[in-house]
Amino acid sequence: MVVAVPTIAALEAHLAPYAAHSLQSRGRRHAEPPPSARTEFQRDRDRIVHSTAFRRLEYKTQVFVNHEGDLFRTRLTHSLEVAQIARSVARNLRVNEDLVEAISLAHDLGHTPFGHAGQDALNECMRDHGGFEHNLQSLAVVDDLEEHYGGFNGLNLCFETREGILKHCSRDNARRLGELGERFLRGQQPSIEAQIANVADEIAYNNHDVDDGLRSGLITIEQLAAVELWQTHYEAARHEHPQIEGRRIVHETVRRIINTLIVDLIAETTRNLIRYAPSSLDEVRAAPPIVAHSQAVAEQAQALKRFLFRSLYRHYRVMRMANKARRVVIGLFDAFTDDPRLLPPAYQSGDAGLQPRLIAHYIAGMTDRYALKEYQRLFVIDDN
Repeated sequence: MVVAVPTIAALEAHLAPYAAHSLQSRGRRHAEPPPSARTEFQRDRDRIVHSTAFRRLEYKTQVFVNHEGDLFRTRLTHSLEVAQIARSVARNLRVNEDLVEAISLAHDLGHTPFGHAGQDALNECMRDHGGFEHNLQSLAVVDDLEEHYGGFNGLNLCFETREGILKHCSRDNARRLGELGERFLRGQQPSIEAQIANVADEIAYNNHDVDDGLRSGLITIEQLAAVELWQTHYEAARHEHPQIEGRRIVHETVRRIINTLIVDLIAETTRNLIRYAPSSLDEVRAAPPIVAHSQAVAEQAQALKRFLFRSLYRHYRVMRMANKARRVVIGLFDAFTDDPRLLPPAYQSGDAGLQPRLIAHYIAGMTDRYALKEYQRLFVIDDN
């Protein structure tokens, strides 16, 4: 019996005309034969999951450094949660789930150890050498730094996946990126899929930082009572399940908030799709941002974000760890700059102009625990 293998067109026949279709992709930097039994965006997703940088996310900070507890989010679990939210939205809007998942899984591949504290410190170190920004670093990872394939550096991802990874970009950097940077110079939007991944990122980290903050004891349910988005769903959960306490009431509240944000995002984006009526991906690019929350829900989400910034991210215990992280990153960068011979051979360059960027690549690729060990190797004399 011969079983017919679905064509790529058949696999994507359900997609809306404004979705990104893999058969219409702008292609890869290096030409490759098309994949069999999967789409181009499925291939991208698979390459990302199998990459070294993706595995390293398991030991990179979200808010709490890896050694502070086994149950806190890491960059890896965060990326998985973003992908789950983004796929749910994409399916409802009839856009490309494979592309939105690939973007979601890859968006933090270039993040430094120690979260935003590490990124800020590395950007400070690179101030006179072009700066450091984790979106650009994620692009560098998939374009050049991964070493898996015989015919090219990087993962050789499709244009649409690379575009979605690059959420922000200065005009100076955009000019250096050629076709990929054009939308920043023209004021255009990325695909619907990229817009979904961007908002899903915010939904995931805001709500799961609440969860981790409560687990850590750095914020309390009493403090959150002043946040409308939390309190509305906390009271609803209490009303429906008056007997539950502890972690169960937290999970029940957080899941309700996430569901509300997702449902609102789908509804408001649907209204925008009707309003702007894009009939192709090119028309999506020319329109204003389409993927969005309603004004009321956006204001509630922003209030939650402000609370987290004030009460969690600026908590003295988080700030202490951020200060340690800054010292580690700057200490490593300075030591390697003073004597590049301390670097592994692959990161040494005879060109003094290239050396700072290679050091940044090396440090950005470190996990939290590897950075701490490397710092100890360079600065701590072990009597043992």
